[in-house]
Amino acid sequence: MRKSNTQPLGEVLREYVRAMNMDHKLKEVDVVQSWETLLGKTIAGYTRNVFLSKQVLYVEISSSVVKSELVMMREEIRTRLNELAGEEMVLKIVFK
Repeated sequence: MRKSNTQPLGEVLREYVRAMNMDHKLKEVDVVQSWETLLGKTIAGYTRNVFLSKQVLYVEISSSVVKSELVMMREEIRTRLNELAGEEMVLKIVFK
């Protein structure tokens, strides 16, 4: 006999992630992974490391020319990353 309280697997997983307080960390991972999608493979080729710590996105760039271009676009990039995340995940971007 089937139980009457069956739920879709996707909903059960969402509830589990919320209960374990992992949803914020998963959004941080999504922000970091969306760097290449947002800026393209060319810019990603010059990117060495991207990580998010305390709402500050740190990006290591191997080319000074690309770095200066990204510095000028910093606010637009931050806005687009937050739009993809659906909330204010990045307050500041630091290019190294």
